[in-house]
Amino acid sequence: MNEKKSSGAVNRAKPYQLVLFPLNNGATNVYYVLVLSYIATFGSKVLALSMIFASVMVTGMRLFDAVTDPIIGALMDRTNGKFGKFRPFMVIGNLIMAVSILVLYCLTPLIPESAMFLRYAAFVGLYAVWVIGYTFQTSCTRSGQTVLTNDPKQRPLFTIFNTVGSLLGMGAMQFFAPILAKNYEGGYGSAGFFRMLAPVGIVISILLTLLAVIGIWEKDQPKYFGIGGEKTEKLKVSEYIQIIKENKPMQRLMVAGAGCKLALSIATNTTVLCMLYGCMMGNYDGLYLPMMVLGYVFSVPFFLLTVRTSQKKGQKASLIRYVSVALICYVGVFILLLLWKQGNAAFNLSLLGEGGLSVNVYTVLFILLFGIGYGAYYATADMPIPMVADCSDYETYQSGKYIPGIMGTLFSLVDKLVSSLSATVVGVAVSFIGLESLPTQYDPYTPGMNVVVIVLFCVIPMIAWAATLIAMKGYSLTGEKMKEIQAVNAARRDAIAGGMKPEDAMRKYVTLADVAEPFEN
Repeated sequence: MNEKKSSGAVNRAKPYQLVLFPLNNGATNVYYVLVLSYIATFGSKVLALSMIFASVMVTGMRLFDAVTDPIIGALMDRTNGKFGKFRPFMVIGNLIMAVSILVLYCLTPLIPESAMFLRYAAFVGLYAVWVIGYTFQTSCTRSGQTVLTNDPKQRPLFTIFNTVGSLLGMGAMQFFAPILAKNYEGGYGSAGFFRMLAPVGIVISILLTLLAVIGIWEKDQPKYFGIGGEKTEKLKVSEYIQIIKENKPMQRLMVAGAGCKLALSIATNTTVLCMLYGCMMGNYDGLYLPMMVLGYVFSVPFFLLTVRTSQKKGQKASLIRYVSVALICYVGVFILLLLWKQGNAAFNLSLLGEGGLSVNVYTVLFILLFGIGYGAYYATADMPIPMVADCSDYETYQSGKYIPGIMGTLFSLVDKLVSSLSATVVGVAVSFIGLESLPTQYDPYTPGMNVVVIVLFCVIPMIAWAATLIAMKGYSLTGEKMKEIQAVNAARRDAIAGGMKPEDAMRKYVTLADVAEPFEN
């Protein structure tokens, strides 16, 4: 019997679902700031651990992630219970992170200095527990998109709503942190600062998680899982390795995602900004928040541009275009920082003086180049996240396997490796100029600090963006290719729902031309 093509060929999300589910990334980005931006400072300043240990530990723990990520991804792919595939991991992950960070930031400083080995043990153990929770929840942001929508017009919208969610989480923490730090002697190096910041971040993260759960609730069911939703995938480790070896787009996306994340995590690292706005420019309190707000303001038009470009030409074209803009602008920022002269007002940032507004040419050029560059790279920093869903759909198209968990956790592993690498890079770079602890906004300028800032704030991000552009050059999932993939997957899903065996559906529907044929039982 012949049937017309199913109306379910395109799985579209409702507006509230597109808005709410990306808040899951906002919930985890609260911890991105709360932990990855401050944990090295907490370890060295509050717990009095070795600065190098506290910095390197953040990266060294990712060896633990190399084991936990694939395990959790495989567990997610096998999960298909009463509460869905993704919701349990979102809730459990958030609770694990909340408890571990509350204990780490609020209780470990109570361990006496005479029992320093216990401080080291607690630091490592609680951080390891947090990593597990972080993996649980972050993997859902990437893998859950596969059930939310496969509409080529809607999926790019995930980037803008994902960024809004990120701003609610990361932006709120970046806004509150310097305000809270003012209330404590020692600023970011005060135990009281962390005791106050942790509960604030945890409450924000829990609220965002609950909203995200509501967003995916209706879609988190078997009929949206791959091409045959009744069956859960049970693959061996060797099969996962083979899948990644053959999924070339995923390999290139992991490199591109790593480049985007490395640029963002190092250039926005709290220590780097303290050195730039505080130690070099001498006015952290007057520059940090205004520059942060300016960066967000500049990013708004770029979010709209990236979505428009993605809908017209595909996400690959959009990522390449706006990463290139960021790279070009930061060449200018690099030159401006090379021109900086200590004590020379003409070559220092200046916004407010004793008589009110006091802006020089140097500051105007910095605002324009930094603003446009920041806006472009901030708009693209999370763009690889919806592209993970494309790679997962491509895997289903190639092999018939629906494994969003392992795809999401593999990308998450790279994301976290790079994010944590930023703390180590900053710690090692600071040690080269003879500092024994990470500088805060209250520390004086140290000779050579300008070179460290130039390398961390400009050079490394520029190299990371160059790597992104090289990786994307051979990325095959263009806008047109994704339309074909979605059409073929939809045809297979409808055929299987109509009684056809999965292996027969895989053979029958291979190209877009095959989809045009009527379905047969």
